[in-house]
Amino acid sequence: MVPCNKDIAMTTSDPTGGDKVVYFGVININENGRTMGSVDVWRSLLTKELFCEEKRLGIDQIVDYIGMPKIEKDKKWAVAISRNRKGHLRWRLVKMIKEGKLEFTDADDKAIEVNVKDYKIADPEWWSFLVEENVNRNMEVADGPKK
Repeated sequence: MVPCNKDIAMTTSDPTGGDKVVYFGVININENGRTMGSVDVWRSLLTKELFCEEKRLGIDQIVDYIGMPKIEKDKKWAVAISRNRKGHLRWRLVKMIKEGKLEFTDADDKAIEVNVKDYKIADPEWWSFLVEENVNRNMEVADGPKK
């Protein structure tokens, strides 16, 4: 039997502060009725912060980060879609700014720069939609944004 020291208290700590991240939903990215990929969305129970991961059909690579990807407080998750491409390489999950010039890489790792107004791409070659407004929806991207 091990003697007990009554002056030492056992404590446990929770590095998450009691927060949990749970699966929140999905956005299916469709072109002409066929699924090209999806965005998986998780959400923090306490802060309601969203975490997203893009998944493309036909691409077996894992993402270059581990764990839940962080996003700056002044940005929102969005999907950018090329008006000129077809198929699973035409879209990209991006961290959208409210206004100004957004730089990201397309599915071929080519640098892209677009103008953004009110969290939406305003560009003749690209358009976008916000993840937070489209969770658990099928998004048809063949004809561009709905007016």
